[in-house]
Amino acid sequence: MGKKTRTRAAAATTDGENPRRPCPCGSGKRYKACHGAGDDVIVIRPFEGLTSEPDLVAMREFLPSATAPLPVRDGAPATLASVLPGASAALVRVNGEILLGMQVQTRSGDLAADLAAALTWARSAEPGSSLPVVGPSLRSSERLQDLLDPDAHLDLTVHKDFAWWLADDGEPGAEAAAMLERANSVILPTEQVEGKGVRAAYWVDTGSKAHLRWVRPEPEDRLMAALARLSERGELELSADSRYAGSFRAHGLLVPVWDLDQEMHSSEWSEPAASFAARLEETLEGLDATPLTVDEHRARDVLAGKQITLR
Repeated sequence: MGKKTRTRAAAATTDGENPRRPCPCGSGKRYKACHGAGDDVIVIRPFEGLTSEPDLVAMREFLPSATAPLPVRDGAPATLASVLPGASAALVRVNGEILLGMQVQTRSGDLAADLAAALTWARSAEPGSSLPVVGPSLRSSERLQDLLDPDAHLDLTVHKDFAWWLADDGEPGAEAAAMLERANSVILPTEQVEGKGVRAAYWVDTGSKAHLRWVRPEPEDRLMAALARLSERGELELSADSRYAGSFRAHGLLVPVWDLDQEMHSSEWSEPAASFAARLEETLEGLDATPLTVDEHRARDVLAGKQITLR
């Protein structure tokens, strides 16, 4: 590996990786077909240190249409988006507005560095320009954490469609209109669930089922211990109209998932989610004083069997 490779506490380097083993980024691909294809650093938890980390993970992985003003330290305006037309990394509208895309095609192992590079590119780009992908020549040692207010939450808006793709400068052309129609045709109804103690929880209707996906900021071991204790107590469900389905890992965080009664409106889950948040917080606080029992360890093993890794 070249000397230019960055070393970070949150990163796992590719030195010594067996090319036939699964890539440590969690993609499920062999290392040689993923990050082993080039000189790169794999950052397992790219948004660590930011209060907005759970929402950033949600925007990257499963929110279909969402935007949020980016809380940059210097105050220069930019908008973060779940996905941009053509899955672009960035675009600058004719009026100078900057948009950065989260769901892009990239082989980089550090999403935070890619976003920082895309923002730097956009600030000097001509209005009307777009950046399809962040290439190696654009990356530097700067990361998203270097540019954002670390304590700021994202003021995130979940949209019902992709109408916000269109600038307010006239009717879209035939190609843009067709792209918008295709994107809108596959969007899944998604809503943010809000309540006391609830953050980064999202209701989604997949057509056959409704789910609540809740990105949690706690370390996985601690969160799993708390979920196991709640499971053993029969308190893991949000309500009688829900069922804990399992969890998935995404960019270093665990995302518990519940199956929900599809007939209930998304807003009806605010109170059950708030009640669960209070139970979980109390359980997390009690872990240090009372270790898991034998039965709770068994419950943890059962829950661990319901996990998958996205990244």
